[in-house]
Amino acid sequence: MTISYERMNPPSLATIRRAGHVTMAQVVTVQGAQKYIYLSGQVSRDVDGQCIGKGDMRAQIIQVGESIKAGLAAAGATMANIVKSTTFVTDMQEYLKHGDLRYRYFGDPISASTTIEVKGLVHPDLMIEIEVVAMV
Repeated sequence: MTISYERMNPPSLATIRRAGHVTMAQVVTVQGAQKYIYLSGQVSRDVDGQCIGKGDMRAQIIQVGESIKAGLAAAGATMANIVKSTTFVTDMQEYLKHGDLRYRYFGDPISASTTIEVKGLVHPDLMIEIEVVAMV
């Protein structure tokens, strides 16, 4: 069986650059008998890399959810194809106030998931980061 890999930064997601170099692929797919999609941690940034919802956990969760949907769509998947998510938050108590959004984006049945409170993310204005693995 042949296994192929595709790494991409779809135009619907921010492409992060440092010193003129792209720092990561937002989406990686692995195709064999099944196609696996590894979506890099999504934070509350628009396509230009600007923070959306500074100080507003709810707004940031929505932006992250929309970015995950866009990244999966670029790889031919939907939120229903998620098999594992990992969520990093800077304030667990604030995050737990917005459980309705988790259901809105991750639905039922929900995938395997882990949520971790961290001291900080890549930028001080960011409050949440979610990475996912999907399979189609």
